[in-house]
Amino acid sequence: MSTNTLMIRDFPQNERPRERFIQHGPQSLSNHELIAILLRTGTKDESVLQLSNRLLTHFEGLRLLKAASLEEITEIKGIGSAKAIQILAAVEIGRRIANLNHTDRYVIRSPEDGAKYLMNDMRFLSQEHFVCLYLNTKNQIIHKQTVFIGSLNASIVHPREVFREALKRSAASVIAAHNHPSGDPAPSREDIEVTKRLVECGKIIGIDLLDHLIIGENKFVSLKEKGYL
Repeated sequence: MSTNTLMIRDFPQNERPRERFIQHGPQSLSNHELIAILLRTGTKDESVLQLSNRLLTHFEGLRLLKAASLEEITEIKGIGSAKAIQILAAVEIGRRIANLNHTDRYVIRSPEDGAKYLMNDMRFLSQEHFVCLYLNTKNQIIHKQTVFIGSLNASIVHPREVFREALKRSAASVIAAHNHPSGDPAPSREDIEVTKRLVECGKIIGIDLLDHLIIGENKFVSLKEKGYL
């Protein structure tokens, strides 16, 4: 059998990219072997390893491949739209991971910052959503989570649910927020009770509740500014 028509099944087990990935980890694979895993199959004339090697050779390595368009990749014989999209999706994931930067996290410096961050997502909700923003020591948002959906009640919005996530995320502080579907952000008695309860529990475990924001129709109320924290 000619080496030009070798299929991946013709290679010894320990030379197949997937098996080597499992046994030795992704760092043990070459660029064309990693691309071969993305491509999954070759053609009737060449193995997936040969196809991926030809692809890399055409683009002179990863640097030009990462900038290639769908049309440019599908010009390669043996690579159709499905294979090209898989490659471009992997490139995009890599780009997004590379762009992750803790310094780009949204910083809360004032109640207005918190309200601005939440307003568009919460102003049109037809039910009350109780949402928490978890912050690090620099007041950067590290996580956002909807804790409860429904009418606010001090017996239902339990501090355990709020601070369990804070502990899980190693958050330094929390900002609570909920919307008023009526559009009027004026705090109710229940809003104030929930706030006071969360403040007390936060003090016990050492995680501050920085604010409780009530989101209305393009307006908000900060219970911290109202003196309830």
